[in-house]
Amino acid sequence: MDVQSGESPEEACCIAVLLYVLLTRFPGIWEGVRGFVGHFRPLIFGCIVAYIVNPLSKLFYRGLRHTKKESARSAIANALTIVAVILFLVFALLIMIPQIAESVAMFANNLDGYIVSVSAMLERIDTVVPVDLSQAVSSSEDLLTTVTTYVGDNIDGILNNILVTSANAGKGLFQWVIAFILSVYLLAEKGKLKAGLRRLLRAVFGERYGGVSVFLHKCNDIVHRYIVSNLIDSLIVGVANAIFMTIAGMEYVGLTSFVVAVTNLIPTFGPVIGAVIGGFVLLMVKPVHALMFLVFTIILQVCDGYVIKPRLFGSSLGVSGLWILVGVVVGGSMFGVVGILVAIPAVAIIDLIYGSYLLPWLERRLHPAPASADPAEEETESVTAEANPPSSAE
Repeated sequence: MDVQSGESPEEACCIAVLLYVLLTRFPGIWEGVRGFVGHFRPLIFGCIVAYIVNPLSKLFYRGLRHTKKESARSAIANALTIVAVILFLVFALLIMIPQIAESVAMFANNLDGYIVSVSAMLERIDTVVPVDLSQAVSSSEDLLTTVTTYVGDNIDGILNNILVTSANAGKGLFQWVIAFILSVYLLAEKGKLKAGLRRLLRAVFGERYGGVSVFLHKCNDIVHRYIVSNLIDSLIVGVANAIFMTIAGMEYVGLTSFVVAVTNLIPTFGPVIGAVIGGFVLLMVKPVHALMFLVFTIILQVCDGYVIKPRLFGSSLGVSGLWILVGVVVGGSMFGVVGILVAIPAVAIIDLIYGSYLLPWLERRLHPAPASADPAEEETESVTAEANPPSSAE
């Protein structure tokens, strides 16, 4: 046995074999973990919803400072938060559903006009590319006949796909309803949950609890700052888009502005998605309005990226654009939409770990203090280094 390291060769071999198995069987292990975690999906969603709306609950809690009883103050704040979220969802549905129905009806009524426009465009293309495409579809009746024939030939597969999609949509909606109900209970019990988590951390980390607590508070501040700033930024972008479309006399102001605001929550690629959806909706009504909308969206996103977001996010998420883009690409590749949404706070937390903890530790290991130095002076330098951690952005 190696007395110096306190680790036997057998233990080292077991660790090496375990690491090899984990690396070679990672896809299967990951699928098993995902399947197991899937059973707790409503609880996870509930925790996410409660965490996102908790800043609003804190805002109501601070506004109820004249309420003397602590439990009543917290209960009223949580109730106001739930009512505000429900009202927002109802308002969004009241805006979206009528305008979606109207846009579908308009598309059906103007189908002949769209087909004529497409045929004219194909004829112009035919003058450049010698392929006869103008007779592909001549009227809405031909298109409906083609669609009916396709549906009749593939009716079994289409019905199966419709049933599967409807079942998945119903299951997802049910999970979100359960998650919302769980979030209400989590908000009501958040004081007890925090106290229990503190006791657990003290038991696990012992004397290191203070440092772990400081680190978790910094991570929580980063995530909260990101969520609140992102919501405010999306609200500003949506309102600015609605004002412009109203002044320009465009159609579907509520639907398009809501889509733009929601997609703006997605970092990097979200504004592009919102611009494409909004431009397509307006293109069916009036192509000039679609062009005006796209030009305004480009100008708005430039102002948002260089003026609004820097003022909202401040220096708490002071991460370079390169690492944000890398985080978004890697997160989206590994975890899909969820990875894209959490990429920016995750990169900010990694930057915090590197700049405040890993880099000072490496410097102490690579450049140890001289043995003859005064212990009091070393302690002073250590405190100064921890108070002013180097930033990885530098």
